[in-house]
Amino acid sequence: MERARRAWRIALRLTALNLRAQLEYRVEFLLNVAVGAIWQISVILFATVLLTRFPGMGGWSSGEVLLLASMRLLSHGLQVLFFSRVTWVYYATYSGQLEAFLLRPMPVFRQVQLQFFPTNAIGDLAVAATLFIGAVWRVDVDWTLARASYLAAAVVGGMFMEAAMMTVLSAVGLHATGTQYWTHWVEEVLATLGSYPLNILPKLVGGILTFVLPLAFVAYFPAAVITGHQDTLGVPVWLAVSAPLVGLLAFVASHRLWQFSLRHYKGIASR
Repeated sequence: MERARRAWRIALRLTALNLRAQLEYRVEFLLNVAVGAIWQISVILFATVLLTRFPGMGGWSSGEVLLLASMRLLSHGLQVLFFSRVTWVYYATYSGQLEAFLLRPMPVFRQVQLQFFPTNAIGDLAVAATLFIGAVWRVDVDWTLARASYLAAAVVGGMFMEAAMMTVLSAVGLHATGTQYWTHWVEEVLATLGSYPLNILPKLVGGILTFVLPLAFVAYFPAAVITGHQDTLGVPVWLAVSAPLVGLLAFVASHRLWQFSLRHYKGIASR
């Protein structure tokens, strides 16, 4: 227990130092925050235009779609805040910085996450939280304690699921070139399709986004459970309800894969 508390103290201290270092360059700091906010706002504006022209999507009302979109955006913002540096590993291997991490007593995965503070996450979270509060207020749902608790668990589970996908790509990136392109592609797919009901897509595409690239577990399944759209899932209800747990288990599995990949890392000279 003492070891865990010490690890958390070190992590918080390094995070505070990284944030303080970025605050030394106020204009750049504000620009990075703005970049995160603008990215999220662009997604919201696109969704708003669609919902203005089409009141509902696939049987979902505009309020329900906004709840789905806000859950996805909030999960993404949390993922950027806590886990996004894992995608930076590709560049660390080519710059030789990963070799330095291997010589330090702190776990490499933790060092990667503490390497710098993702300033854009502030803008991401500010916009996502605003939309989330508005969507919860607008959607026609009876917010019992159980349903509200599930909503919170779903957002955290979505964060873990997105982090799991990025961690798997990072694990591959320790040994293969070109994974940064796949990472960008996955991020684009999440941003483009993650904010809408997947039942509006062909079944084959929906199946791929459920069992190959598990986008459905980020927000679609939990949002469908909360809003009563279980008939649009295409999977057993128990699996959709378990989406937060599936996200956590997926991240644990991806982290183990990353550690396995790191143990077999041979350095930049072997490429």
